[in-house]
This record gives sequence, structure tokens and C-alpha cells, in this order.
Amino acid sequence: MTVHRPGQPQDLPPAEELWARWALLAALEATTAYEEHPPRFRTGRWLDDEGLHWDDSGCTWWVLSREGEGRFVLYGEDEASEVKWFEPAIDVLAGGPDWLPYETLRDRIEGREVGCVYWYEQGAWARAPYPDGLADDGLDCGMSYFIDRGEVLAELRNHQDTPDGPGAESLLADAEAYRLEPRRLLEGLGRTNRYDDPLDRPALVRVLARAGLTGEVAATGAL
Repeated sequence: MTVHRPGQPQDLPPAEELWARWALLAALEATTAYEEHPPRFRTGRWLDDEGLHWDDSGCTWWVLSREGEGRFVLYGEDEASEVKWFEPAIDVLAGGPDWLPYETLRDRIEGREVGCVYWYEQGAWARAPYPDGLADDGLDCGMSYFIDRGEVLAELRNHQDTPDGPGAESLLADAEAYRLEPRRLLEGLGRTNRYDDPLDRPALVRVLARAGLTGEVAATGAL
């Protein structure tokens, strides 16, 4: 899948699909220990009160938050982004709707942490205008992992240890439709997560429900 550099709103899938893909992979990494005692610094993919996170503890970090029914905001950075250092400075919040979490975003921006901000409502993504000459905002390198549906499927297949269980395509489609049955997902999963730690099945089920992928929360858009 080709993503523009710098990114364009049409590079992103519908926010509901992006949320579902991200949440499904985050569920595979969920642990009760992290739920009960969240560390100050964390690596990987997870869900908390702020939203969905992806952090490689190095060159990229991202957050996808729900901001009400049909509203999402995606922000973060990859080291490929030139936004923070561009002159004259780029206002990545220009044209943003009034429902954005401005306090959080401005705090991050002042700390020179944010490479780009995209927001979603009424079925479409948008972002601030970029000046000519900006080569990259980091969206491609930072989010291709979730933008490319094939990569999500490959990751899901890596967790499955039996060819007799439900297919990855079917499971992902159910997740994207917010009707995933945890039992079907658990049937074919292996014994460890991507870090070779024991798979925490109760924690996985809780994240699926909290994210709304089982249909329990999706109707309200709440966490």
C-alpha cells in the first residue's frame, strides 16, 4: 500500500477500522500485571484511558483516542517527521475542530514530541495544511503497521498455532465489524504473546471488550 510523504488524510483507513485493527493487536499483548500496575514507561501496543498506544521505545510513538461518537484523533511522531524542525513553524492544530484534546496536544507540542495530528469526524480524516517543501510528517513510517491490512493479518497469523482454528481474515473482519467473539479468537492462539511471555487470556478478553470489538462498548463509543 502506498502512503504519501508527507501523509494525506486519504492514506488512513476509516477511523473505526484503524481502531479495530490496533485494538486487536493490543489485546494480544495485554497482561493483568500491566493493568494493575501500569509502568511509567511502556513499549508495545496497549489500551488505557487515553486511548490506543503504539510505542517502540525508540523512534516512534502514537496515540489514537476516541473523542465522542464518530470522532477520533491520531497523534504522535516517527523520527522521519520533519514537522518539529520546519521553519517557519507549522501549526499542526490549524483548522482543528473544537473537540480536540487541546490541552494534551499543546503540552506535547510544547515538549517537541509531536510530528503530526490527524482528526476524524463525519467519516473523513483531516489535518492542518502543510507548507510546500515539507518532505515527511512521519505518518507512513509510523502508521504503516496498521494502515496496511495485510500487515495486521500477518501479525495475527504469527500468533496462531493451529491451521484448524478460525482464519485470520475472518477474525479480523469480525473485529472490524465490532462483533468479534473472544472464544473464536482464543481457539487458535498460541501460548505466548509477541514477547514470548505467557498469553494472558483473561486480560486479552478484557481489552477486546473495553475497545468495543465484542460489541459491548462500540455502540456508545466509550472506553
